[in-house]
Amino acid sequence: MPRARIKLASTDIDKINQVCTYIKDISDKTGVSMRGPIPLPTKKLRLTTRKSPSGEGKASWERYEMRVHKRLIDLGIDERALRLVMRVPIPEGLNIEIEMKEN
Repeated sequence: MPRARIKLASTDIDKINQVCTYIKDISDKTGVSMRGPIPLPTKKLRLTTRKSPSGEGKASWERYEMRVHKRLIDLGIDERALRLVMRVPIPEGLNIEIEMKEN
């Protein structure tokens, strides 16, 4: 049976969970098998800058961090389920990749 591997990535965890819920509802409705959402390691992008613009004064630092959350879903797919997955509303700032695999 063909499978779709769906990769989700976003800085906002709520958006990812929302889309995962939509996909889970689709798998329940159509009766296709679903594995996941499998949480992948969160990537932490860090940036440290000096507070003082001129270098004078005390050495104080600003620390910024952006976290990129990722999820992986394997979905056994048929034509109807694939159409429904393609119609899932994708929020702004969410990256989604759908890859078809033949088992």
